[in-house]
Amino acid sequence: MKAVITGDIINSRALPPDWINTLKSSLGNLFGKQIKWEIFRGDSFQVELSAQDALINAIYIKACIKTLKKADVRIGIGIGKKSVNAAKVTEANGEAYINSGNAFDTLKTNKVNMAITTPWPTVNEELNLFIKLALISMDSWGQISAEMVKYAIENQNTKQDKIAKLAGRSQSSVSEALKRAHFTEIMELEHRYRTQMNQLIKN
Repeated sequence: MKAVITGDIINSRALPPDWINTLKSSLGNLFGKQIKWEIFRGDSFQVELSAQDALINAIYIKACIKTLKKADVRIGIGIGKKSVNAAKVTEANGEAYINSGNAFDTLKTNKVNMAITTPWPTVNEELNLFIKLALISMDSWGQISAEMVKYAIENQNTKQDKIAKLAGRSQSSVSEALKRAHFTEIMELEHRYRTQMNQLIKN
């Protein structure tokens, strides 16, 4: 089972030109093995990765982009089999790619910035409800909250005082920013997603 993330930067033309460097940096620092990514049509991107790692990386991309003023990203996650291998991510095909495109196509209709499509309809219903609730917080992240989420994901299992040193901030300001971002609850969702994917793929 593979995951494919299809995304684009919202209102990219209104952002300072260096937004592309932030996107490239986020895609270059994704977590997991055998990750392939490509930027196309100027402000769109696609990532192929393991199903288990899809949600943490989608959250990470969002945090990176939201460190920029007035920037945000739309993300469709597809889970499934991959049938066509290709040198370029955008030329590959299969269930994961189709599901990712379908998830991305629902974003504007459902007025959300992240959605998932898997081969399991009941799982889709549950996960999309959880993601929609998480987006209440994630869509509202300010630049500092987004930056602290980015640091916290990059340094998982690291104590807040170390994250504070890396970020050049006090521990209390890091703690407050992560609390505002509802980081603990969002990581609970990520853990639930990962556990669910592991079980479904085994079966």
